[in-house]
Amino acid sequence: MDEQLEQQLQIALGGPPAEATARSRKRVRAWFAEAAPLVQWDAIPTPLGTLYVALSAEGVCSIDFGVAEAAFLASLDPAARTERNPEALAPATAQLREYFAGKRARFDMPLDFSRMTPFQRTVLQTALRIPAGTVWTYGEVARAIGRPRASRAVGQALGSNPIPIVIPCHRVIGSDGSLHGYGAGSGIPSKQWLLQFEGAL
Repeated sequence: MDEQLEQQLQIALGGPPAEATARSRKRVRAWFAEAAPLVQWDAIPTPLGTLYVALSAEGVCSIDFGVAEAAFLASLDPAARTERNPEALAPATAQLREYFAGKRARFDMPLDFSRMTPFQRTVLQTALRIPAGTVWTYGEVARAIGRPRASRAVGQALGSNPIPIVIPCHRVIGSDGSLHGYGAGSGIPSKQWLLQFEGAL
């Protein structure tokens, strides 16, 4: 269709001219590039498969493995721009490589809790206290946060942990010693692998 005819048709139908639409889209793209928060990410190979790590201005905001790259990126803040930047992620990925090499048991990196509820933040910050090679029960975590009857809610908060491994939700098990749900990787098999790797099983 002729461009002029298309513009006349859009005007007749009450829609904006193509030029106006293009200008509007250009302004939105410019605003997004300038105002939207930046989330940088990278990927590294691990025994559990490709591990993806994302970093916001606040700190590491997401880790996942056993998923496709597109699925990982889709799980990030939809209002943010994403950019692969190995250099920016190097401090975090170096620590994760050391962990999988058996040379690190604790992590020292800033974490972004901004997309978590206050309850989930409390639960996950408590999980950070569990040493490698040991396990706590959901009840023990609930008691540690002063909510002894909140074992189920604790399990839900741990199950939606966006920063697994670094926040070691895999170190929390059932009161009967069973391994309950794990939201990262291949689920229970990944949780079992991590606990065996750390010497807890």
